[in-house]
Amino acid sequence: MSQEMDAGKFDRRSALKVGGSLFAGLAVGSVPTAAADAGRFLLKPKSNAGLGGLTVEKELPALEYVAVSGSEREAKRQSTAYAPDPTLEPTRPAVGTETPSSRGAAEARDEPLYDLQWDKQDLDVPEAQDVTRGEGVRVSVVDSGIAADHPDLDGVNLDLSENFSGDGLGVGAPYGGYHGTHVSGIVAATDTNDLGVVGTAPGAELVDCRVFSHGGGAPFSVVLSALLHSVEVDSDVTNVSLGAYSPRSDYVDDGRFGQFYGRLLNRTLTHAKREGTLVVMSAGNNGADLQHDKRWLSLPNEGAQGLSVAATGPVGFKWGAEGRREPYQSPAFYTNYGTNAVDLAAPGGDADQSATDTDVPWYRDLVLSTVATFERDEDGEIIGGPTYGWDWAAGTSMAAPNVSGAAALVKANNPEFGPARVESALKRAAEVPEGYDKAYYGSGYLNVVDAL
Repeated sequence: MSQEMDAGKFDRRSALKVGGSLFAGLAVGSVPTAAADAGRFLLKPKSNAGLGGLTVEKELPALEYVAVSGSEREAKRQSTAYAPDPTLEPTRPAVGTETPSSRGAAEARDEPLYDLQWDKQDLDVPEAQDVTRGEGVRVSVVDSGIAADHPDLDGVNLDLSENFSGDGLGVGAPYGGYHGTHVSGIVAATDTNDLGVVGTAPGAELVDCRVFSHGGGAPFSVVLSALLHSVEVDSDVTNVSLGAYSPRSDYVDDGRFGQFYGRLLNRTLTHAKREGTLVVMSAGNNGADLQHDKRWLSLPNEGAQGLSVAATGPVGFKWGAEGRREPYQSPAFYTNYGTNAVDLAAPGGDADQSATDTDVPWYRDLVLSTVATFERDEDGEIIGGPTYGWDWAAGTSMAAPNVSGAAALVKANNPEFGPARVESALKRAAEVPEGYDKAYYGSGYLNVVDAL
């Protein structure tokens, strides 16, 4: 739907509810949960195993693991290590879109909706972009798909993109939901089209690694395969705004599987870092202490070699009475945390939960970015769209791409830096805000300008 670029009109939108959940894109909406996929296993084959009686579903040659379907007995017999292949199930909040008209813009501050981007304002993104816009850096987005034709996204490399979902619909469109497009806009929405929002690194190139199809989950092995692809196409940064937080007992029976998932993730992430790719991961939206609560399986945070990001956000941005405002750096109510489990905190959005059923514009405390949606019939078949626009969402899914965009700027300004040095620059520039618990920040709150 089109309308004139009137900030007041654009803001007056109804808060969207989804299936009884709290609100669109927040907490329940941006981090999937895990479910067991009966009869599908990840395993490391024995050297003399022919895998007879098992069907190979996904090969992970760089890791020397495979995903198979068949009986657990055969999986155990023909492997040196195995475990169920978890399926990450994305919850799908509804998304409202608006399409404001444009006005002239010359820099980030002049993009029409920049005034509503508290995250970019707090990170001093325009100042950082005076140094670099991220040109020459490649960022892969492992997610639900990127709307490559969105008018605010013009840097998607479709030749390097790949669809891992198995739905046969290709790449460059968010067939698995709006989520990947929202994430991509936070990283690299353009600053040269006089339209919409601005990303942290608008000069960076995006690669669409789509792992989710509409209404379907992504086996863990598929996510790993997408990560390996991002390494193969020489991505400097890979953003992984997805995950699982489920009872470990669903996957670990009497210690048989032990630390399988953590070891496999570390193997993947170590390979990525060695080959030149920094993997940035969302910490999760369950309000969980990842450091101490070992009863739960947390993916991808079981892997220590990625950069795990917690979420912060304001309360009262452009709407609250003076005494109700929480600072931008305050931990979001939903964010996972843990001193040695989280590496950085970054803007992901927060909310006043007492305001979400009222008419006040509480959603301004969420993160504004690009979205695209399809109209589907009751069977899920596409019957219209895509419709392009901008909308608010919140979660560690939104915090991670703020870090990925910052990493892209650091890499662009220091082309000789490998992943470890980029990560070190981000961590050394970060500080834990005074009066807050380090468990929510790791090294601290993202500081893009000082990282440069």
